[in-house]
Amino acid sequence: MNLRDLKYLVAVAEHRHFGRAADACFVSQPTLSTQVKKLEETLGVVLFERSRRQVMLTPAGHSIVAQAGVVLRNVNELVRIADGHRDPLGGNFRLGIIPTVAPYLLPLVLAPVRRALPNLRIQLFEGQTANIMAQLQEGELDAVVLALPVQEDEVVQRPLFEEPFYFAVPSSHPKAGRKAIREAELDQEQVLLLEDGHCLRDQALEICKSRNAVENTSFRATSIETLRQLVAAGVGVTLMPELAVTKGTGVCYIPFSSRKGPHRVIGICWRSSSPRTAVLRELTEALQQGVAGRGRR
Repeated sequence: MNLRDLKYLVAVAEHRHFGRAADACFVSQPTLSTQVKKLEETLGVVLFERSRRQVMLTPAGHSIVAQAGVVLRNVNELVRIADGHRDPLGGNFRLGIIPTVAPYLLPLVLAPVRRALPNLRIQLFEGQTANIMAQLQEGELDAVVLALPVQEDEVVQRPLFEEPFYFAVPSSHPKAGRKAIREAELDQEQVLLLEDGHCLRDQALEICKSRNAVENTSFRATSIETLRQLVAAGVGVTLMPELAVTKGTGVCYIPFSSRKGPHRVIGICWRSSSPRTAVLRELTEALQQGVAGRGRR
């Protein structure tokens, strides 16, 4: 039994298909199938119930796959600890980031991060909050950038910046020429929102409910860019985070007049047990500097 066999085992459990698992592991299906069969013989138990239609875990398979995942995560952690000792500010680093932040924040911060941490090899993973938080807790990510706060134990949370929301309306909207808008003017507005799963949807929905605005349920967007196009087409209005505000799109972005208007806090989180505190501190500072250096709209 070796780590390769455990990786094959976990891949089959994840994909429930030997062919797809082999593709994911970059080996041929016969090779993977043979190694899994040998592992079953070594352990003396059947791990998978095989049929022409599907592959299912046996009760023993469920328990052993769960433990194999623990072993593989511990091995990855061992490698990361070694990397940290060789170069505390270098090595591989896996950063998760929510999709309503990634395309707008990354252009601002990648250069400052490279300057501050030239030996750090960052792998970026984009995903919704629940998914990247699960990956963080499982040790599959080293840190995540998302909207704070998060309700998780044993996680360090550091704010990076506050991002105000703008009231985004079509250029033909009666309020399009306004310099600012009061929150009370959201009353009875039909607001377009993202689909379920996006934390931005939850934040915008909370703002709408507190100001008697209502969701436009005729459409739900899959991304901020889809929201923008819907507004530009005159379908409705929305709340747009500041970093996503652009010019020349047929959309007018109106700030809220109150000094502490609707906003969200974007931050970085990592496991409190992480051995990479030195690089996490440097990365946090570089991200903060990158955002602070952006021009005000």
